[in-house]
Amino acid sequence: MQFQEYLAALRKKATEIRMETLKMIANAESGAVGSAMSCIEMLVALYYGQTHNGPIMNIDPAKPNNEDQDYFILSKINAAPAWYALLADLGYFPAEELKYFKQPGALLTSNPRSKIPGVPLSGGLAGQGVGGGVGLALALRTDRSRNKVFVMAGDAEMAAGGTWEALLQAGHQKLGNFILLIDRNTIQQDGLVRNLNLADPISDKLDQLGFRTINVFAGHDFDQLLGAYEKAIAETRLPVAIIAKTVKAKGVDFAENKSFYHDKPLSQEELQEALASLERKID
Repeated sequence: MQFQEYLAALRKKATEIRMETLKMIANAESGAVGSAMSCIEMLVALYYGQTHNGPIMNIDPAKPNNEDQDYFILSKINAAPAWYALLADLGYFPAEELKYFKQPGALLTSNPRSKIPGVPLSGGLAGQGVGGGVGLALALRTDRSRNKVFVMAGDAEMAAGGTWEALLQAGHQKLGNFILLIDRNTIQQDGLVRNLNLADPISDKLDQLGFRTINVFAGHDFDQLLGAYEKAIAETRLPVAIIAKTVKAKGVDFAENKSFYHDKPLSQEELQEALASLERKID
């Protein structure tokens, strides 16, 4: 497959994951459309992406508890529906489970939990996933394991004190097996992130903590994402942070960059409009 065909296949996969995610949220009548949509290309590039030396992330959906694999932790828990749709597509669990998202007794809960195949760590409050990822990376290094730990956080989450406590430790310990993915969609529930917390400039702060920072200025561009991931996995001496500029509610034209859709499901009319638009992109 030629490189441009490969990129086109990734774009198609992202659109398919986007459609399944919207259906899940609408069916549950609950979920964060804005937060889930903005990170889908980052997730698809991570799980499906390839470099010249092999896959970006070493995984085996048939053996989700295999200790020889890399780990992904979603600290940005509002994006759980997008992650679930991707895990189902990869075969971690039957796609039928997506229909029961958030229903009583269902496998797929609002917050990720380790009971779900492919989820190594249960999620909760903002910043917990970052701390858990740093702890896991430390344990893996102690065991002399070569596994990488990828953690995805939102830019609003970077205001949490626990996040920075964990990242300070990652930098101090020079955790070359820890990769932080920051979904920088610039909008949180109450408005613009820059007006509501003091985390900016994130890259400068992470540099000071001892991270290697990589900025992706088009966070929905697979060419840029794959290049950033390839650099990140090649780094073994320092922890890495990839800061990707994304669009809130990407792919849902009428909802893009609107805080109103941060944690709001689409109405049935809005869902049909969004699905029709996405279907045309696939065609």
